[in-house]
Parts: sequence; C-alpha cells; structure tokens
Amino acid sequence: MIKKIMQSIREYKLPTILTALFMVGEAIIECAIPFIIAKLINSIQVDSLEMTAIIKAGLILVALAFISLLFGGMGGVTSAKASAGFAKNLREDLFAKVQTFSFGNIDKFSSASLVTRMTTDIGYVQMAYMMTIRTAIRAPLLMIFSIVMAYIMGGKLAMSFVIIIPILGFGLFLIIRNAMPAFRRVFRKYDKLNQSIEENVSAMRTVKGFSREEYEKNKFGAASEDIYKDFIKAERIVALNAPLMQFCIYLNMIFVLIVGSYLIVSSGGSLLGVGEISAMITYGMKILLQLMFLSMIFVMLTISNESIRRITEVLDETPSFTDSENPITVVKSGSIDFNKVNFKYSKEAEKNALSDINLHIKSGMTVGIIGGTGSGKSSLIQLIPRLYDVTEGNVMVGGTDVKDYELATLRNSVAIVLQKNLLFSGTIKENLLWGNEKATDEEIIEACRLAQAHDFIMSFPDGYETIIEQGGTNVSGGQKQRLCIARALLKKPKVLILDDSTSAVDTKTDALIRAGFRDYIPETTKIIIAQRVASVEDADMIIVMDNGRISATGTHDELLRTSDIYKEIYEQQVGRGEDNE
Repeated sequence: MIKKIMQSIREYKLPTILTALFMVGEAIIECAIPFIIAKLINSIQVDSLEMTAIIKAGLILVALAFISLLFGGMGGVTSAKASAGFAKNLREDLFAKVQTFSFGNIDKFSSASLVTRMTTDIGYVQMAYMMTIRTAIRAPLLMIFSIVMAYIMGGKLAMSFVIIIPILGFGLFLIIRNAMPAFRRVFRKYDKLNQSIEENVSAMRTVKGFSREEYEKNKFGAASEDIYKDFIKAERIVALNAPLMQFCIYLNMIFVLIVGSYLIVSSGGSLLGVGEISAMITYGMKILLQLMFLSMIFVMLTISNESIRRITEVLDETPSFTDSENPITVVKSGSIDFNKVNFKYSKEAEKNALSDINLHIKSGMTVGIIGGTGSGKSSLIQLIPRLYDVTEGNVMVGGTDVKDYELATLRNSVAIVLQKNLLFSGTIKENLLWGNEKATDEEIIEACRLAQAHDFIMSFPDGYETIIEQGGTNVSGGQKQRLCIARALLKKPKVLILDDSTSAVDTKTDALIRAGFRDYIPETTKIIIAQRVASVEDADMIIVMDNGRISATGTHDELLRTSDIYKEIYEQQVGRGEDNE
C-alpha cells in the first residue's frame, strides 16, 4: 500500500529529501548544545573562567541555537510543501482513477465513501507523511544521539535509561493498543455521516415537503454522536501519555540528582561534575520526549494506515472494462444491434436485469421504449454507450461490437440524457458547451430553439450568461430537462437517447422537441424512453419492455392490435384524458 501511494510524491521528492537533511542537522546541533553547556559549567566551577571566555562560549551557543532554529524552520517549510504537494497529487490520482470507472465500479463504492476517501482520508495521510519526513526522522536521531551523549557525559549514571525507557515504552504500547480500535471504527462511521449529509442536501425539497427536518436532524445527530463517542474514548486513552511522560521525566530527574549528587560528594568531583548532571537531566528529557513523539507518530501512522488502505482500495480497483489493444476510433453509423443479450448488474445477482434481448435498429430511426417501472428500459439503453457491459451476448453500434471501440469515441458518438438531469455550477452557456466545447453561439442558440429552451433562457436578465446554481436549483424541472436535451443535441451524435427526459414538459412542448429532432438530426438514431404513449406513438418502432424482456415491437397501430400491455397502457392514458375533459 505504501509503495502504491508513494508514486504520488513525484515532483515533491526534493522537498522531502531536504526536510530529512534539515532534521538531521537540527538533531546534531540540539545534542551538541547541552554538551557545550556542561563543559562550560565545569570550566567555570573548576577554573573560574574570565568573562571573555564565557561571552565567547555564549556566542557559540547562540549561533548554534540560531542554526538549529533555522534548520527547524526550513524543515517546517519544506515538509509542509512536500506533504501538501503529495496530498494534492494523491487526490488528483484518486479522482482520475474514479473517472475511469464504469457504473459497475462506482456501484461498489458509495459516493459518500468516495468523498470521504478524497477528503478526510487524504487529510490524515498528508498529516502522517509530514510527521514521517519530519518528526519520524528527527525524533529517533535525537533520541539515539542523546543516549550516546548521555553515556559519554554520565557514564554509569546513564543506566537509568535502561529502566525508564522500557517503562515508558511499555506504557505507550498499552495506550496505543487500546486506542487504535476506536480510531479505526471512526473512519467507517465517517462514510455514514457523509452519506447522511449527501442524502439530506440532495433531497432537501423532499425533506421539507414531508416536514422531516427533525427526523433528519436526529439521524445526523446520532451519526455525529457515534463518531464523538469513539473519538472521546480514544482521546481519553491517548491523554494518558502526558501523565506517564511526566512521571518518567521526574523519576529520571530524581534519580540523576540523587545518584549524581552522591557521586560528586563521594568522589570530590573526580567522577562527575555539576555540568554532567545538568547535561544528564537535559538529555534525559530529550530522550523521553522523543520517545513520546515516536509513540504519537505511531498512533498517527496507525490511524492513517486505515486511510491508506481505503485509498489504495480505490487505486487498485480494476475498471470493469478498458479499451482493446487496437480500438476503433470511428463510429460509422447509428445502427444498433442487440444479439442474444443477457445482463445483470453484478456477478452475485441472482436474477438478470435483461434476458434474451434480440433487437435491430437501423441508423436514423426513431425508436420508442415503453414499459412499467423495473421493466428494464434504462438497463437496456445503458449498454449502448457501454456504461455497463453485457453479461452474455453482444451489443453493436455502427456494425461494430461496442467493446472494440475506444471508449471516448463511442461515448462521444452516443448522447444520453438520463432520468436524473444534472446541470453543473456555472453559466447556462458553460453547461451547454459540455456537449461541444467548440460550438458557436449560433449553434448553441439553434440547439436551444430545437429543445424549446431559447425562449425561457432569454426571459432571464442575463440570458445565456445566467448563473446556474449547484444542482440547477434555480431552474424548474422542465427547464432543466430542456437544457440537458440542448446540450446533448450540440454533440450531433450518431445515437441520441432520452431516458424519460421530457417527463417534466407539457405534451405540446414534447411534440415540438420531437419534431425538431426530425429536422435537425435526421441521420441520428433517436431512442426515446417514455411513460406517455403520446411521446412515442409517432416513432418508427416502439419496443414494449416487461420484466427485463422485450414483450413486443412494432408501430403504434401494430402494437394496439398485437400487444395487450401496450393496449392497456394506451387505454389507461387515453381514458384518463377523456375523463379530464
């Protein structure tokens, strides 16, 4: 996992290496300062140094302190640059990977979970990386150098560390072992919290329509409380670090002062001096503090290990389908063929979403698809641009298996307006240019006229420069559908698919849109999924779907004679219209 995410360091290798070098320099100087102070104290005690010698030693100490500060500051700058850059690259790599996923891959991860991985998880990994290249290098070096210097300065007195370090190490191990399970649980609960936020925000109108604000607040509060309890439990355990650390520092200090004082008095200062005791106390504090820092790094790395696992899980995910070795880059026509197609959304699914589909559509035809909820209408059309792959059989566009096309080529030749119409933040014009970024103003206006969108766009004060808010919340459902249709028309595709995307417009506007299709894109194959018979009755062919199968095909008049399902739908809708009159 580490090797996988380290590939995202790339251009930030130099700041990473510089951070390590700065930390080495800082550690060496920090260990040298107590040694010089100890020698100065002993010299003052024994030789009664002149003030000039003391000032000289003081200036050396000030210079060393300044250099140490400089190394530390530069290390902070380079570590921040390296870790922030690493996180930026990792986030971009993760986002780019998601863009290669099929719907099947995305179904494996919830959208809330993917958001958590790109934000919270990468945040923890960034923090862990900063600590690794800075503190995780500085702390062990400083601890090792301090132990060496303590033995040089204090001799047998340094044996106190043999007792104190294991005590502190064992205590920190127990603290970490008990805190980790709670930290691990938090990440899984973050997904649920984000899911609650996402559902509430995207379904705000429904929530308010059913007056369920209190229910949603309670649901979110419960998820937030759950995370709070786990964090409190973990933090309470980790908080034991401080008293344990203080206990070990004071125990070491007491031992050094008592034993050191005895050795000075008993030997007359020949075995040990005041300077050595001062250095021993300083080195002891450094050793124990660095050990505590190492324990905190271990906690952070353990927490981030769960984040790394979740990130690499996405990076290691293999797209359900990729381009073939020599993909075809031209779609010749809009003809569509389904040959003995069976399809299920996952290998584990017990039932096929589509069964025994045999269908042949000539280029330029207008095809209507009608059927009840769950009959397989949307599943059928999602196989054409290869949003999903068939389980058995094959789908052909322009006489070629869709698996043989370059994905970008196939999808640029198939424009699809799904049931859930989505507009992005930005102007109306920017949204329309998603269909064709090179489209001229004249082409944009023409597409909007055909989609019956031009008039309402011009009713806005800013016209085509009107800002669309996130999710298109400042336009109606019908307006949103017409903008999405115009965007699809700008692609001038070989195949245009409307998945119940005129449900929010009136029948007159619906008819005008379909009439525009005949004039604007006569050679384009047009597939219209609809609930209203009126939306498909003038189609060249109508497909009746039932329980994942094609129940019947034919024209409007033919199906009225041969298909009971179609006749029943037609009579229900016509009857309803007569009753209303």
